[in-house]
Amino acid sequence: MGDTLRAVILGIIEGLTEFLPVSSTGHMIVAMPGLGIDGEAAPWPTFLYFIQTGAILAVVIYFFRPLLRECLTRPAEGWRNHLLSKLVIAMIPAAVIGIPLNDVAEVYLEKPVPVAVALIVGGIAMIWLERRYRRTTGPQVSEITIRQAFLVGLAQCVAIIPGTSRSMATIMGGLVVGMTGAVAAQFSFYLAIPTLLGAGILRIYKHREALTGEHAQVMLIGFGVSFIVAWGVVTVFMRYIQTKPLWPFAIYRFLLGATVLIWFLLGFGGGS
Repeated sequence: MGDTLRAVILGIIEGLTEFLPVSSTGHMIVAMPGLGIDGEAAPWPTFLYFIQTGAILAVVIYFFRPLLRECLTRPAEGWRNHLLSKLVIAMIPAAVIGIPLNDVAEVYLEKPVPVAVALIVGGIAMIWLERRYRRTTGPQVSEITIRQAFLVGLAQCVAIIPGTSRSMATIMGGLVVGMTGAVAAQFSFYLAIPTLLGAGILRIYKHREALTGEHAQVMLIGFGVSFIVAWGVVTVFMRYIQTKPLWPFAIYRFLLGATVLIWFLLGFGGGS
């Protein structure tokens, strides 16, 4: 299998999973060995975070009008209630907790078996939290408080564990603090823009030696595929979450996690 085809497949996986509560990182960790990819070899460490920016661009374009309106509007209550202020507050926990633990998670937890366990545990948490906290009424994005934003940002830190899903952690966090599923998803996507861009830039810089001309085609193909697929996924998911529950994603997590566990515990995966 050539690198171009690998780039297309990984771009599809990234676009499909980045903003759904199923863990894009977990899927990548499981998929790469199956595609014959050495995750430590160039250009793949940089590639994974480069194509993530394609998915982020899809979110920016999808929400461009409401996001621009929120950013350019000065609330009557002052800057404390501005969307950008809330996003900055929500990012603080990730900066304080996530960044120091990032290398630890990369070394010890970015492996198929820990990812499978996180997928299953996260699925259980999704079902329990949604059954307890899902509601049909709540604040709009412009009405989210600083406290709610901070607590969603704190929930996001759980996603430092590969396989948990940043989207799952923030959407569930939004439900717990009083948001509807649709508003929690929208705020989760808004928060993804600075959070994932920041994390991606750090990782790309760390593996910057892979940013060479010979890898440019693979990078651009993955970026483009990720962007197109993510745009479609965000469009469908935002319609879905208006009225539908999230338990089907939890069932998918169970099935994928159990399959990976069985595969590796029986020795077919060649390691943990």
